[in-house]
Amino acid sequence: MSDTEALLGELRAEGDEVDGLVAGLDDPGWRTPTPAPGWTVAHQIAHLAWTDERAAQAALDPEGFAAEVRKARAAPDGFVDEGAEQGAALPPAELLRRWREGREWLCRTLAEAPPGARLPWYGPPMSVKSMATGRLMETWAHGQDIADALGMTRVPTARLRHVARIGVRARGYAYAARGMEPPAEEFRVELTAPDGEVWTFGPEDAAQRVTGDALGFCLLVTQRAHRADVAVTAHGPDADRWLDIAQAFAGPPGKGRLPGGDAA
Repeated sequence: MSDTEALLGELRAEGDEVDGLVAGLDDPGWRTPTPAPGWTVAHQIAHLAWTDERAAQAALDPEGFAAEVRKARAAPDGFVDEGAEQGAALPPAELLRRWREGREWLCRTLAEAPPGARLPWYGPPMSVKSMATGRLMETWAHGQDIADALGMTRVPTARLRHVARIGVRARGYAYAARGMEPPAEEFRVELTAPDGEVWTFGPEDAAQRVTGDALGFCLLVTQRAHRADVAVTAHGPDADRWLDIAQAFAGPPGKGRLPGGDAA
C-alpha cells in the first residue's frame, strides 16, 4: 500500500467516525447549535460536504474551481457561511447522503490523481497528500464541534498526528495572518500521542520548545479549545507567543474558544 493509499484510508476513517456522530440524529438533533456561532450540526456537515466537493472539483475541473475562487474573493467574509447555509437547508437525510457521496468521490478522485499533481486551492496549490491531510484535519475539527454540541466524547486516535503536523507546519502562517513577522529559527515540538508514543517535530536542539499532550495541541491549533484548557506548555518567549495565536487552518484568524470551552 502506498503512502497516499494509507492516508486516504485514514481520511475515510475520520469521515466514518464523524458520520457515526450524526447518522442516528433526529431532526431536532441536526438543529443543535454548535460552538461555531450561528452554525448547527447541519451547518457543520454541510460545510464538510461543500469543501469536499470543492476539493474534488479542484482536481477534476480546475477552470470551474477557478470560478469558485473568484466568487470567494468577491465575498471573502461570506462565501463559507453561504455554502453552509445552503447545505443546512436540505432535509437531514439528503444532506447526509450528499456528504457521504462527496467524501467518497473526493477519495476516489485523489487516488486517481497523477503522481506529482498539484491541485489549485484557495491558497497556494497543494499536493494530493497535502489536500488529503487538510481534509482530514478539517473533518476532525468540525467533528469536534459536533461532538461538543452533542455532549459526546471521542476517543483520540493516531490520526491526530496529521492534525498536529499541519499545526506545526502552519506556524509561519499563523503570524502572517495577523500581519506579524514569524521568528526565523525552528521550534521543537514534542507531543505525547494517545498510545504513549512521543511525536517530535523540529530540531532537537531548538531553543524554543512546545511539549505536552497531542490531543490538547490539536484542539489548540484548530482553535477548538482555549490554551488554558489544554496540557500544552511553551518553553521560551517565542514559543509562548505562538501558542496564543496558533492556527492550523487557512484564512483569517479565528476567535477560538474562551476558557471553559465557550465560543469567543
